[in-house]
Amino acid sequence: MTDGREGDSGKGAESGAGRPGILRLESLTVAFGGLKAVADLDLTLIEGDLVGMIGPNGAGKTTAFNLITGVIPLSSGQIVFNDERIDGLESFEITRLGIARTFQNIRLFNNLTVLDNVRIAYHSHAGYGLADSLLRTKRFKEKERELTDQAMDFLSILKLDGIAEETARNLPYGEQRRVEIARALACQPRLLLLDEPAAGMNPREIIALMDLIHFIRDRFKLTILLIEHQMRVVMSICEYLTVMDFGEVIARGTPKEIQNNQIVVEAYLGKGAAGSAAG
Repeated sequence: MTDGREGDSGKGAESGAGRPGILRLESLTVAFGGLKAVADLDLTLIEGDLVGMIGPNGAGKTTAFNLITGVIPLSSGQIVFNDERIDGLESFEITRLGIARTFQNIRLFNNLTVLDNVRIAYHSHAGYGLADSLLRTKRFKEKERELTDQAMDFLSILKLDGIAEETARNLPYGEQRRVEIARALACQPRLLLLDEPAAGMNPREIIALMDLIHFIRDRFKLTILLIEHQMRVVMSICEYLTVMDFGEVIARGTPKEIQNNQIVVEAYLGKGAAGSAAG
């Protein structure tokens, strides 16, 4: 199996020394009809990594996220999270084990407030049953107050408490994305998957997003796997990159190594592009 941090030169492979592996993708393959959307994908994430997955449209990146989170089943291979196989589990079971994600297209509850969007994510830790909910028992009321307090504390950490009562659909795009990330974090993950978080953002919002990703990685002691088309983002914040094309990994390495990789340049710009750029 190939280590997700190992570049063409092998540099960076020792950066995870002393830290346990948290996610292993082993020969991950999924086919739709005769077409392999992902083929024999190997990837290891070390706890605390901030790794980017890049590639042209249709390369298989989001499909890989869907496999990890149980949205679609594997054709072959296995997924190991925290030393436990998770392929075959339902998405909600995978979330409970400690994997959360965001999506290319923001999926907030648009008619609910920011606070309620985050409270919903906390409900898997509510601590009361259906009967308590239906009968509005004392336990239900106490736990609901605790959930609200927890959600507000969480929003405060992320500097979103000032818009807690705003309806999600009324927020600017950049703030909606921050709320979506906040909701994913409220699931209390160990691994966070971010699918094109900078999509649709203006330059100022992108700078704020990069600061936020670094902050949440350090504040919540997360491992982060990031899909992003904004090269400014991945080259600035990711420590290692995996490059995919037509469902296969074509390169791995540090951002600098990937920038100078002719195979990667050709995948994005076409054959001959690397030579033209060099000339």
